[in-house]
Amino acid sequence: MQGVLGAPLIKSLKPSDKPYEVRDTRLKGLLLRVQPSGAMTYYVEYARGKRISLGRADVITPQDAREQAKGILGDAFKGKDPNGAARQAKEHSFGSFIDEEYSGWAKANVRTHKGTLRRLNQSFADFRKLKLSEITPLLVERWRSDRLKAGTKPSTVNRDLDDLKSSLGKAQQWGFIEVHPIEKVKRTRVDDRATVRFLTEDERTRLYEALDAREERVRAARDRANAWRAEREYPLMLDLRTVAYADHLKPMVLLSLHTGMRYGELANLTWDDLHLDRAILTVHGFKAKSQKTRHIPLNSAALALLENWQKQRTSDSLLVFPSRDGGPFDNVRSSWEEVLKAAKITKFRWHDMRHTFASLLVMKGVDLNTVRELLGHSDYQMTLRYAHLAPEHKAAAVAKLVADPNGDSGNAANS
Repeated sequence: MQGVLGAPLIKSLKPSDKPYEVRDTRLKGLLLRVQPSGAMTYYVEYARGKRISLGRADVITPQDAREQAKGILGDAFKGKDPNGAARQAKEHSFGSFIDEEYSGWAKANVRTHKGTLRRLNQSFADFRKLKLSEITPLLVERWRSDRLKAGTKPSTVNRDLDDLKSSLGKAQQWGFIEVHPIEKVKRTRVDDRATVRFLTEDERTRLYEALDAREERVRAARDRANAWRAEREYPLMLDLRTVAYADHLKPMVLLSLHTGMRYGELANLTWDDLHLDRAILTVHGFKAKSQKTRHIPLNSAALALLENWQKQRTSDSLLVFPSRDGGPFDNVRSSWEEVLKAAKITKFRWHDMRHTFASLLVMKGVDLNTVRELLGHSDYQMTLRYAHLAPEHKAAAVAKLVADPNGDSGNAANS
């Protein structure tokens, strides 16, 4: 797309599903990149495949961008390194780089950009005033040490470090720094096979009982509300005694336990993702942590609950579990914690239902590779954390040391 980059054109531009560029017809090399988030950034392309960011359209004017571009193109024509000149002219602080450069890119390209940007700004608040070149391995190691001493989990520290390294990698790629300052800083060692938390049989029973008790409380409250309305001849609300579920919580919990879906996948599940006639649920790659699509077979319990939930569907939202405003639930913490308290279940997160799903499969003899495929793990190491729950395989292995086919057992142990 081409046009005169000025206020009228810029105001008329609308975001699309994919990033697109508008090239200035007055100055060859000047362009405006429009992200799906609506963020717009000026760039100057001074050679084939080489460009420099000039700033966001909501920060600098088209005329400012054009003047900067002229200077950079002039340097390139004279044989000077425009990237080097740009670095000297503006060396970002970590904070300005995140705000002016990285955030727009993350919103358009990182599925979990909200959490990523929040962690970068909160976990590295002390870094924001530093120049990008002032962030050193020693500084990061001191930051890590302080976090661990304060009781932060190593896995959390690793996640924050990954975000920092990724953002600085982009700063290098885009020409704001010559080298990645902390590329060789390694993650904190974590026991990836630590014992996972999953529900015991007794805890599952108590959880189901607590969910049923909550369902009854919600139905009883609706009965009282309708009785009050009837006395005043007001329109009655849906009679919850006529439907399978009082609200969203129980079917969300049950579906989590029977599919192993992550909360984000569950919250963004749509009716188009369900193929009830074939008993298949699809988690599309753009909704999955691994970015890869997977198909989860629905067992009879999961299929029945979805069929019943579909029958009582009243919202026009495509989401299977819409909030009151039709969007996805950000969280169900209050009602979930209420049920856990009633069930006397402690130290158990929503994500642990995913662990419960996997753990029960392994204990029932399902092989780890099948479990990996159902969970959508891209790394087999993640699935190995459940291996200890299949002791019969290890027992069979060590039993071979004493099980001699000729009837001579025990010699291996005695030798």
